Amino acid sequence: MKRFLVAIPAPDGGVELHPMKEWLRQHPDSVPDGLDATLSTSHRLQTGLRAAGWSVETSDTEVRLVRPADSSRREQIDDVLGPVTDETSEVGDDNDSTLPEATFALEYQLRDFLSQNLASLRLGDGHLTVYVDPTGRDGVEYPTAVGPIDLLAVDPAGNFTIFELKRARTADRAVGQLARYMGWVRHTIGRGKGVNGVIVAKVIDDRLRYAASVIPGVALFEYRVEFHLEPVSDISDTPASK
Repeated sequence: MKRFLVAIPAPDGGVELHPMKEWLRQHPDSVPDGLDATLSTSHRLQTGLRAAGWSVETSDTEVRLVRPADSSRREQIDDVLGPVTDETSEVGDDNDSTLPEATFALEYQLRDFLSQNLASLRLGDGHLTVYVDPTGRDGVEYPTAVGPIDLLAVDPAGNFTIFELKRARTADRAVGQLARYMGWVRHTIGRGKGVNGVIVAKVIDDRLRYAASVIPGVALFEYRVEFHLEPVSDISDTPASK
């Protein structure tokens, strides 16, 4: 099934991705004439938006839509998200039950996956947990004076790790975003503690590697998502319940 996504360039150099119908319901003035953001099919909405001047890129699994007002910032969108392609590896041989390599459709899915699996990551001293401030606000989309941090974590000693997440390809400007968040934490809630940064993306290119190499405390990671099919024994092989 195709994902229909509206790509909105953000002021900090990132890109926000929104499910098309959800975005149109929140912005009814952008719904093409004669169509309904809930009742009309995604294909009809896509066609109507294209006729209204929107840029539409399509692959077998994704339709990316860019508003006419954002056409001048198309390079920013492509730098962050990469081209609209099917981000899967080749399928293995006929006896391989491993599915093609997958990616996250939206950045919040990557964020939520990491926040729920921090215990399995070991960066620095000890395992990480999601930060919770004195008011009870957790570190998922943690608000700051310089923008929201994707994921803010702490180790057992109280040292901070800031995650900047990109669901696909990421640009070297992500280092600037991360440095800004690291500076804010170091001068506010992280006084006297260690402050490190992590950029996680589907693809890390050489430009980002060079940029990160001169920033102390910044680590780069590419993520991989794998699914495996495990055969289930036939019902006739299952012992009868007593």
